[in-house]
Amino acid sequence: MTVASPDTKASPAEVLLLTSAFFIAACGLAYELAAGALASYLLGDSVLQFSTIIGTYLFASGIGSFLSRYVQRQLVAQFLRIELLVALVGGLLPMGLFAAHSLLPPGADTAFRVLLYALVLLVGALVGLEIPLVMRILKEHAQGERASLRELVSQVMTFDYLGALLVALIFPLLLVPHLGLVRSGLFFGLLNWAVALWALWMFRSELRAWRAHALACAAVLGVLAAAWLGAERLTLWAEQRYYGEPIVLQQTSPYQRVVVTEGHTGVKLFLNGNLQFHERDEYRYHEALVHPGMAGHGAVRRVLVLGGGDGLAVRELLRYPGVERITLVELDEQVTRLAQSPQLRRLNGDALRHPKVQVVHADAHAWLAEQPQAGGYDLVIADFPDPSNHQIAKLYSTTFYQRVLEHLSAGGFLVVQATSPLIARHSFWTVVDTLEAVGLSTTPYHANVPSFGEWGFVIAGRRPWRAPAQLPAGLRFLTPETLPLMMSFPPDMARVPGGVNRVSEPVLVQHFLREWGSVH
Repeated sequence: MTVASPDTKASPAEVLLLTSAFFIAACGLAYELAAGALASYLLGDSVLQFSTIIGTYLFASGIGSFLSRYVQRQLVAQFLRIELLVALVGGLLPMGLFAAHSLLPPGADTAFRVLLYALVLLVGALVGLEIPLVMRILKEHAQGERASLRELVSQVMTFDYLGALLVALIFPLLLVPHLGLVRSGLFFGLLNWAVALWALWMFRSELRAWRAHALACAAVLGVLAAAWLGAERLTLWAEQRYYGEPIVLQQTSPYQRVVVTEGHTGVKLFLNGNLQFHERDEYRYHEALVHPGMAGHGAVRRVLVLGGGDGLAVRELLRYPGVERITLVELDEQVTRLAQSPQLRRLNGDALRHPKVQVVHADAHAWLAEQPQAGGYDLVIADFPDPSNHQIAKLYSTTFYQRVLEHLSAGGFLVVQATSPLIARHSFWTVVDTLEAVGLSTTPYHANVPSFGEWGFVIAGRRPWRAPAQLPAGLRFLTPETLPLMMSFPPDMARVPGGVNRVSEPVLVQHFLREWGSVH
């Protein structure tokens, strides 16, 4: 495991210390990722949260490295204490933040941020202390050529970076989907504890207060084990307080936290804490999303739905007997899986199991790029989450709309949900500007959805849209008489310059965060 000359074998202490460097890096990055994911879940804007947390963590690690110079004696004992402290603070970090966010009063985001960054600073400083101590202890126990500074730095940093690479891969792909954020944090806390236990045994002859260190290890294990056993209960309690209604379904995917609640007013779906629909008025949103484009076209045979994995838009599309094929492209398989639960099947009419419907789990942008057939869809519905970060905003960009245009039939329409023209006025009209920038004729409109307020949509196509003379029977909201009124915008929602949203210049994110941020 070392890069020493072949004739010099590594001692057990050296193997331990190099392995420790591997796990220290893995655990440190894991705590950073857990804090970033949790902050994105609770505060929104994943790019901002991850950027600031990574920067804070690296800064704190530098502070810890600087402070390590003041640790002069009993290096092994100090290393063991720091390892146990990292195990405790880092392992309990997601659980503590979940609990704190639930206990803080509504609107106390500033207090939560102070706590979040204080804990990130503490964990980063402790991790920053660990690596220099490992190097110094390794130097004391290394033999021959390995005692040189060059060899020590090379060995320790190699294992450090390998640990970071491993956790960067397994954290989003394996741990969070299967363990959740809280238990993922505890898992890495237990890894730090295991390193401390290993050091306790390996260096038992050098430790003056071995019994006290052993008791500390036992105490930390007891706390982490108790937290592991109570993790599911605490997560449910915290989310119950956050959502205010009984949680009936919950899943954590590599992309987001999916929660379904059911109270006296009906079923609600949340993605990362953001309401996606409420049973009592979702029909308003989905009728407005689907029927103006469908009925305005008049002869839709093939439909592409991007997003909308809950199946409610597909339910409305199936009202048209002339539709031959509906392709639903949803990134998160957990959403479509929950859409087939009893609670959501009751709402979507089991739409995702209809023989006309094909469900594809893929990134919409990448999937469109891979499709060879051009001009194959008469209607494309883009039902994406709001553009609260750069990752989602690319799905509202000129690049994306040009790609959609390649798959739209000559007389086809693209329908986009475009946030609130009342609360996020510049954001809404930026979507319109962006669609027009790729040569599409646009028809903006809005509908009142009580759970969201005034909500905006845009129909875009190569030809102008015309209001249909009739709509399907059985609609609860739209009528041919009221539909033209939705295209009229009062002065407080009238068009304003928004700009064109490009992948290289995501002005839409700036508008959205400024406008929605001012609401809170």
